[in-house]
Amino acid sequence: MSRAEYRRKPDWLKTRPASGRRFTEIRQTLRDHDLNTVCEEANCPNRGECWSGRDGSPGTATFMLMGDRCSRGCNFCDVETGGMRELDPEEPENIARAIAEIGLDYVVLTSVDRDELPDQGASHFAETIRAIKRRHPDALVEALVPDFRGDIELVDRVAAAGPDVFAHNVETVERLQRPVRDPRAGYEQSLSVLEHVSREYGCHTKTSLMLGVGEHDAEVYEALADCRSAGVEVVTLGQYLQPSPTHLDVKRYVHPGTFETWRDVAEKELGFLYCASGPLVRSSYRAGELFISALRRESLSVADARSASRDGTDSD
Repeated sequence: MSRAEYRRKPDWLKTRPASGRRFTEIRQTLRDHDLNTVCEEANCPNRGECWSGRDGSPGTATFMLMGDRCSRGCNFCDVETGGMRELDPEEPENIARAIAEIGLDYVVLTSVDRDELPDQGASHFAETIRAIKRRHPDALVEALVPDFRGDIELVDRVAAAGPDVFAHNVETVERLQRPVRDPRAGYEQSLSVLEHVSREYGCHTKTSLMLGVGEHDAEVYEALADCRSAGVEVVTLGQYLQPSPTHLDVKRYVHPGTFETWRDVAEKELGFLYCASGPLVRSSYRAGELFISALRRESLSVADARSASRDGTDSD
């Protein structure tokens, strides 16, 4: 695909601008507290839908911790590299206050990579989780974290703070890790982080893959199977969109029907709790709504199984 062709997106990637009263209220509160969200930094097409929720479902917003400059330079990402600034010690409480004020039921915390810090920002992440839990105990918190270069002590520092969902994105299939991600990241390193948390902590684990960067179907299946074997319970699949002509090229636009097929494979064949899969899906897409719905289905499934078991016992 040429650089000129990357702009010619198919119809299924066209979206309407975010709007609505709830969207406007949340955006103003974020600005009042001088907070960054990935939703706005990345101009996410889903932010109006996610922030507002649907049919009484919880709204979701994704806060970006530790600034807007990253210590890594992944070829798919539009966040600026270098020029790191000092951490804001007030950020954890500012975010907690904003969440309580907005009344969000489900919060996603993510961050830039801060490899230059002694603990790579793990303590700052953990303190933000604790601050939210203190001010808004009923809120569910998803921590979408860096890999901390595979340092399990730092991973533990975040996981021990009590996130309800621990997320870390594998991003792409094993073969394409190097052209897509910064050299300090890696497939096995990411899987080891997710597997450790799945094994040692009670929170749910989650990851995300981009499609359209040159992967083959067999490689997508292998990546999904590897994530599931590592104990990952939730996965999202979305279309990679080139932020600018200088970024990684889009190799293909994946049809919505293909995303539906992968959702069925993930949920029905590989046993993920749920899979959000679609061209415009991002790792935090409708995260609260889908997570809570999946837990309810799982609870009902367990209840039905127990009922069936009792019925069978009674009939013997």
